[in-house]
Amino acid sequence: MKAVVDQDLCISCGACIDVCPEVFEWNDEEKAHAIVEEVPDGQEEQAKEAADGCPTEAIKVS
Repeated sequence: MKAVVDQDLCISCGACIDVCPEVFEWNDEEKAHAIVEEVPDGQEEQAKEAADGCPTEAIKVS
């Protein structure tokens, strides 16, 4: 499973980082981004929750 953050849609609210810090963190532009190529085993539900909770739907998990 992969997680991708659309940088054009991200508004830096930080909800994804709060929900799933193992997958998301801030980049140099102060926007969230995925820090792993593949979502680690055991973090899939948190990654999906982060995507579902994104207010701008910037996160895609597949």
